[in-house]
Amino acid sequence: MFSSLRVRNYRLFAAGQVVSNTGTWMQRIAQDWLVLSLTGSSAAVGITTALQFLPMLLLGLYGGVIADRYPKRQLLLMSQAAMGLTGLALAALTLSGHVQVWHVYVTALLLGLVTVVDNPVRQAFVVEMVGQADLRNAVSLNSANFQSARLVGPAVAGVLISAVGSGWAFLLNGLSFAAPIAALLLMRTAELHPAVTAPRGKGQLREGLRHVAERPELIWPIVLVGFIGTFGFNFPIWLTAFVNDVFHADASTYGLLNTLMAAGSLAGALLAARRGSSRFRLLVGAALLFGLLEIAAALAPSFWFFALLLVPIGMCGLTINVTANSGIQLASDPALRGRVMSLFMMVFMGGTPLGAPLVGWITDAYGPRVGFLAGGAVSLLAAAGVGLALTRAVGVRLRVDLRRGHQHVVFVPRRRTTEESAGESAGDSAGNAAGGSPGGSAERVAAPAA
Repeated sequence: MFSSLRVRNYRLFAAGQVVSNTGTWMQRIAQDWLVLSLTGSSAAVGITTALQFLPMLLLGLYGGVIADRYPKRQLLLMSQAAMGLTGLALAALTLSGHVQVWHVYVTALLLGLVTVVDNPVRQAFVVEMVGQADLRNAVSLNSANFQSARLVGPAVAGVLISAVGSGWAFLLNGLSFAAPIAALLLMRTAELHPAVTAPRGKGQLREGLRHVAERPELIWPIVLVGFIGTFGFNFPIWLTAFVNDVFHADASTYGLLNTLMAAGSLAGALLAARRGSSRFRLLVGAALLFGLLEIAAALAPSFWFFALLLVPIGMCGLTINVTANSGIQLASDPALRGRVMSLFMMVFMGGTPLGAPLVGWITDAYGPRVGFLAGGAVSLLAAAGVGLALTRAVGVRLRVDLRRGHQHVVFVPRRRTTEESAGESAGDSAGNAAGGSPGGSAERVAAPAA
């Protein structure tokens, strides 16, 4: 479960990140509650979230080009310092009593611009610290690290907001970035696994997009996380609305709900760290269950039933993220990994500017329950659609057998039509004539799905 921690550079990285992530979660909670206090609007919370992720949607692929072109450790030093400065600026405005909602909007947008580079670089830097063998484990532990901080950050933020206000949470977040900066400076560069850097050239964005489009094991998981990230992960909007409008509670309750979700996410991350592979069926199954659980939470009759459902929701959401993330990294060409991961992060996080205002408007207009239910329904439908597409891509179909003594649900080879068989035979003949191997594309798809 913790094999990646044998690597000194990764231990330093993980230690710095847990401090910084705790501060980040404190700022997220404080920022959402500050906007709600200033405006009284769930849509305003959605706008703040959208502004933070809008740069990823518009510029995310360029962040991937930068990640592939320049040394990642130096890029992380600059991005982490810039993110710390945004926290300190918001702290100064809030503690001085001059903060207005547009200040929060601007700070969120600036943070999003830095994230365009920071996210793909941080994702692609993992393999440089631990190598290919421990990549899946390190990705899972990164998520466990993030969720461990999520257990502490919201709870501390809730207490600070209730006791002394949001400004101190912003201040502590700004100071917390000293830890990852120190960790990066203390790393032994000779022990890193340097990646091949891409030289300047035309068409690098198109090259990355073409690489993804030609590989079903890349494109369909990215499509799935895009739908779920856009419509299913709008928890700042839903949880603030449920706390304020349904349960009529305060910031400490909001922190409690985030902590419960983090507990489930942490469990999901640790379970993912124990797994030896990332399977498509696990990804799709977790996405289906995620949508069903969100619908159930939207209809929850009581506070504690709602709160307890957040634990498995967090577990499923984390499983989706880790399984897609590690599977995509391992299936990508190393020279294109930064661009592939930037596309992954762009659709996962960059879809929020599209989904958050819409979900915020639905929540304001029709109530928190309808907003939450709509997000769960979209996630469920996306999982079903992508699951069908993946089964066709790997040449299998789902068979249900309810007879006693038989395996009830199993994947079996899909029967080919006459046209498909003829087309495949023609393709194999052409491939053999050209000196290639038949069915190369199918082999490439089937391997990670096994």
